[in-house]
Amino acid sequence: MHISVLCIGESKASYLKEGEKDYMNRLKHYTQIRIEQIRPVRHNKSKSEAQILKDESDLLRQKITVSSFIVTLDSKGKEFSSEMFAEKISNWQVQGKREILFVIGGPLGLHSTILKQADLIMSLSRMTFTHDMVRLVLLEQIYRAHTILRGEKYHK
Repeated sequence: MHISVLCIGESKASYLKEGEKDYMNRLKHYTQIRIEQIRPVRHNKSKSEAQILKDESDLLRQKITVSSFIVTLDSKGKEFSSEMFAEKISNWQVQGKREILFVIGGPLGLHSTILKQADLIMSLSRMTFTHDMVRLVLLEQIYRAHTILRGEKYHK
């Protein structure tokens, strides 16, 4: 199974970039994983937030393949414990899912067309995080899930 993270923009803070790099390196031992960043739509006075969301969703949809199992990250999505998330990943592997595609929106979130296309809408917490932080937290949870599935010490 291959894991992809599709997101709007790149992390700006160096500490987030370092964290992402660290977890991407750790995950290489467990799964094939990649991050694809889409250039954000410029915010300006001539575009409404709704238009920006629509434009970003158009860019995201160009990168989504029909065969992908799509998991969108949204604050209103379903929450899982780390153990439940690990079980989900295990089930997806058993079901023969070839690619799990996690989609993270920009500062405005995700357009409803992307959320409707999702096989699962997931929330990492009831708290709100910046879209940059969501990437790091997601990578850490994917790593944690793999260590749980292997019975390794990382998860306590």
